[in-house]
Amino acid sequence: PREEVAYVTCTYRCTGIDQPDFLATVDLNPRSCHYGQVIHRLPVPNLKDELHCAGWGPACGCFESGAAAKRTKLVLPCLISSRIYVVDVGSQCRQPRICKMIEPVDVFWKCDKGYLAVTHALPNGDILIANMGDPAGNGKGGFLVLDGETFDLKGNWENECDAPPTGHDFSYKARQNVLVSSAGVVPKVAGRGFNPDDLKKGVFGRRLNVWNLSCRSLTQCFDLGEDSLPLTVRFLHSPDAAEGYVGCALSGAIFRFYRACEANNWAVEEVIRIPAKDVSGWIMPKMPAFITDLVISPDDRFLYVSNWLHGDIRQYELARNCKPRLVGQVFVGGSILRGGPVTVCRDEELKCQPEPLVVKCKRVYGGPATLQLSLDGKRLYVTNSFYSTWDRQFYPSMVKEGSVMLQLDVDTDKGGLTVNKNFLVDFGKEPNGPCLAHEIRFPGGDSKS
Repeated sequence: PREEVAYVTCTYRCTGIDQPDFLATVDLNPRSCHYGQVIHRLPVPNLKDELHCAGWGPACGCFESGAAAKRTKLVLPCLISSRIYVVDVGSQCRQPRICKMIEPVDVFWKCDKGYLAVTHALPNGDILIANMGDPAGNGKGGFLVLDGETFDLKGNWENECDAPPTGHDFSYKARQNVLVSSAGVVPKVAGRGFNPDDLKKGVFGRRLNVWNLSCRSLTQCFDLGEDSLPLTVRFLHSPDAAEGYVGCALSGAIFRFYRACEANNWAVEEVIRIPAKDVSGWIMPKMPAFITDLVISPDDRFLYVSNWLHGDIRQYELARNCKPRLVGQVFVGGSILRGGPVTVCRDEELKCQPEPLVVKCKRVYGGPATLQLSLDGKRLYVTNSFYSTWDRQFYPSMVKEGSVMLQLDVDTDKGGLTVNKNFLVDFGKEPNGPCLAHEIRFPGGDSKS
């Protein structure tokens, strides 16, 4: 069925507004009088958590757990405070409520982890959360586990000796007995903002990690290049698929990873590279294609890419063992817009700088950060907050005016993207002031579940 509501994580951190973060419920039914509006807000009881990613508790994908198919619990790990909220969306899907909270001290003492990022349910029904650092903000990858029934903190998932130097995202395939995780940034350094002097210092991760899912052991590591910063990992949706894609934020490269001819070995190959642009009026002479999110359509035909700094969303057609083909592209903001402070001196792709986007009389600031695709593949939703500290650095106008949530119409026949000018969620008009919106989830299932 078509999605009727979305849950969106929203933060006030780094906005200058002393209010708690909240989970927004957005009406997506075009027949509703509240279409494109926030119809409920669930504030958390603490300040400056930075609600970031959100993941579902055990559901139909957890074939070993015997859990009901309906998704009823949404897990909200906090990027900065390392707190974990469990939200009940099953009792009243339009008015969710917090049903459990795990305090940072428990995460610190039991797991020696912090700076929590991405969440997925495991095949056995437990919940796996990737982390980015230790309690002090030093780089430390790995995962912690919540009990799938009680949501109690069970401890670390991996062996201590296997913890990577950094971490952020992960994806797994039960039938292939494999989990693939990405690198990230050193939290206490990234928390000071992006600094070009940090390049070449090992602050930005470069590894793609392959794990044995059942043994919880690290089996392979791939170096994707100096300061590549692989962030987002996506397997194809087919349960038997032995391949996926990882997007590298700083290098603008997308790699395909796949099972090689040898039974237990995996390989990687670069399939896309979005070129950097020579610019003036920016913090560096070259502006990289900063890839912040990937989404694969449920039929495994299309790959969608968000380019946060340049400001475009791209649609690639996938073909097995072939290079993805660009079939759609649209600009929804970014740092190279005409009339802005940045001048593009040399561009391998564009002939002129894009025009600013205006939807329902609102100028859209910021760049596309997080994507979510409807299950029929025809509607692509996007928010434009990546990380509050870097939002404030690169897009101060967005912090002042608030985030937006947009919807793109997708041509699933020939390919193509078009901004729906009748849909806009304006988070600049929130009762407590403009906020920053990030993750999008649909209660009935989505293309990241």
